[in-house]
Amino acid sequence: MPSRKKNDILQGTLALLVLQTLAVRGALHGYAITQHIQGGSNELLRVEEGSLYPALHRMAQSGWLKGRWGLTERKRPARIYSITAKGRQQLERERESWSRLTAGVGRLLRLA
Repeated sequence: MPSRKKNDILQGTLALLVLQTLAVRGALHGYAITQHIQGGSNELLRVEEGSLYPALHRMAQSGWLKGRWGLTERKRPARIYSITAKGRQQLERERESWSRLTAGVGRLLRLA
């Protein structure tokens, strides 16, 4: 089994991080989303393009994000994503799920 790098994102947290990023920062293109997550985590988390773009597509299909064509800061065409009302509801569910998960892990760590 291939080893995971320490800064790879835990399975299932990508939607939470993307939704949170867009809720806080507003509309962004994919590369800017990855940069925000990486910089906001002090370089501890890294989002690979191979994970991000399929996830953005799935979230858009689910109605959590809305994508439109626009220009990056460097005037390059890119898909710009923004969070929808349905996405904000999902963000709240994702936050609650994350809180339950981390509470459970914390309980197990205190047992040792």
